[in-house]
Amino acid sequence: MDLFLENFASLASLQQIYPLLLQGLELTVLLALVTLPLSIATGLAVAIVYSFGGSLVRRITIILIDLLRSFPVIVLLILIFYSLPFFGIKLGNFTAVVVALVINNTGYFGEIFRAGLLSIPKGQHEAAAALGLHRGHTMLLIILPQVLKKVLAPLASNSLELVKTTSIASMVALPELLRSARVAQEQTYNPTPLTAAAVIFFVMLWPFSHWVSRMERRAIIGSNQR
Repeated sequence: MDLFLENFASLASLQQIYPLLLQGLELTVLLALVTLPLSIATGLAVAIVYSFGGSLVRRITIILIDLLRSFPVIVLLILIFYSLPFFGIKLGNFTAVVVALVINNTGYFGEIFRAGLLSIPKGQHEAAAALGLHRGHTMLLIILPQVLKKVLAPLASNSLELVKTTSIASMVALPELLRSARVAQEQTYNPTPLTAAAVIFFVMLWPFSHWVSRMERRAIIGSNQR
């Protein structure tokens, strides 16, 4: 037991490298705070375009959503960061990670919102039109509030996955939490920083994960009672 604690839970190593872990945690949180609202906004925009568009626009939107969801985010990040400079476009590490995460998650959030929009009866659109409401007003005031209530659970679940995916920033040497832990491990010759990073991720994400699970169970129970 003493050997295990010395290698995986060394207080001396932790005291030496905790500033690195805090720096990595700050960057991880910043990535999540930037990419999450952008991904939700672009996903919602794609779903609204699908809702308002004709048959051709809808086909193109479906292809776009499927393409974005099927493209591995790591490959996307590598293409953005290493390939775009050959075309005269050079993005910084942080910007490249944000762009890759937003592009990838736009597909997931777009499909969530699209499914939510399709679940609203067409009669509500027709009733709003009969009352003289513009399509934009109908979407904003009547449809979207219902959609958000229906898709809250999958929206929260995908948001949780997005936060986990921020660790891909280490692929372009961005010092997020996981990379900072690896650098700290190299400095201390001890895996304690990796253990600490795992604990930080768990403490940060478990309450949110528990909340998401409760919402999903409620959604299942609600659908079974209908």
